[in-house]
Amino acid sequence: MFQKSTWIKLPRNVVVGHSVLDDLGAVIDDLSVVGRPLVVTSPTPNRLVGDRVRAQLGDDPATVTVESAGFDAVERVVDRAEAEDATYFVGLGGGKPIDTAKMAADRLGSGLVSVPTAASHDGIVSGRSSIPEGDTRHSVAADPPLAVVADTEVIAAAPWELTTAGCADIVSNYTAVEDWQLAHRLQNVEYSEYAGALSRMTAEMLVENAASVKQGLEESAWVVVKALVSSGVAMSIAGSSRPASGAEHLFSHRLDRIAPGRALHGHQVGVGSILVAYLHEGEQGMWRDIRDALSVIGAPTTAAELGFDDETVIEALTTAHRIRDRYTILGNGISEAAAREAATKTGVIG
Repeated sequence: MFQKSTWIKLPRNVVVGHSVLDDLGAVIDDLSVVGRPLVVTSPTPNRLVGDRVRAQLGDDPATVTVESAGFDAVERVVDRAEAEDATYFVGLGGGKPIDTAKMAADRLGSGLVSVPTAASHDGIVSGRSSIPEGDTRHSVAADPPLAVVADTEVIAAAPWELTTAGCADIVSNYTAVEDWQLAHRLQNVEYSEYAGALSRMTAEMLVENAASVKQGLEESAWVVVKALVSSGVAMSIAGSSRPASGAEHLFSHRLDRIAPGRALHGHQVGVGSILVAYLHEGEQGMWRDIRDALSVIGAPTTAAELGFDDETVIEALTTAHRIRDRYTILGNGISEAAAREAATKTGVIG
């Protein structure tokens, strides 16, 4: 007898485009959330568009500014929400405030409206939060936002490196799905054809259209945001981060432990995806297409461009399997010789 079931949580509304920030009030009204909001933001987004957001949220909405992400920041936001009798959250900015607001909302069983001001990663829509703690980073499950309001005019004005990091994060879905399929074949890990296909298609579309992603073009922000939304939806369908997180993310997390804060997460997973694609497919594989796409948009493709020396990359690649219990092409670890060959053949190290 068939007894399988699933519960997929997705944003109710996703509003993307020119000047849609001014539709935030209407989006919230459509959600039928009631009570007082708490705006969770960081200094720059607050300065640039904070007043435009608060003007649509009723009388004197409370605001808390997050300087840096972490579990202590989540606790501070939870305390402020309880003190203000806040009933829902508005996460305004990039990864730090949105991930922090997502965790706080999950803790209190409240709703979250995500208002990204940069397209730097798929956390703007996904049911995962990336929270740093010391020299490591935790990927924590949480409910996805009730709604996403992504103004492409605002996002196009963000620093270009944040957009290229978002592009690299999307491109890395290619190797994440390869790892997921491998784990399904060798370890019987549950695999979703729908989520896998959506995630891989999103990565391939960006690789094929990388030349159209250009600095200063609002259309580019449109393309990147829609791809990030698709990536987040794939994770919600799968009920895990598998569609967008494989060995390339383990590699990035290991770099964070060895030398924290040196490069953006998206840029690290982009370089990781070059290496992992080579490990999966060999010299004639997809890694060249991934590398070329990253190069075209201006994202790093080498250790030096990330700000790491060659030996740090080798150390990260040979020890990344220790980060978490997730089966990938790295298995129980690869040798230094194999890591050095992959990094040298792909040009990641000199």
